[in-house]
Amino acid sequence: VQLVESGGGLVQTGDSLRLSCAASGRSFSADAMGWFRQGPGKEREFVAAITWTGGNTYYADSVKGRFTISRDNAKNEVYLQMNSLKPEDTAVYYCAADADYIVVVTTTTPHFWGQGTQVTVSS
Repeated sequence: VQLVESGGGLVQTGDSLRLSCAASGRSFSADAMGWFRQGPGKEREFVAAITWTGGNTYYADSVKGRFTISRDNAKNEVYLQMNSLKPEDTAVYYCAADADYIVVVTTTTPHFWGQGTQVTVSS
């Protein structure tokens, strides 16, 4: 499974941004998809998750109500719509995948990772 993120950039506080993750070689070994982020000087943290099959979603408390994860099964793409962005959302955002949904929502060690895309929110 190969994951390629896109859509990062520099925005201002309150702006919106949509990240995309293109998944190739998708199989049942990567049914659960997630977005993670790592801010400057911080550890990598979970942001949101979704499954290809059931579309179940889960969010970190810090982004709930502002971010929305979705997927397009036909295009093999997962998206992260980020609204009302704050400077503390500044981070490298990573797309990740694993066969186990629990691994994605409770750990930072899914099996497959993208290269990351930078999101910078200026105040």
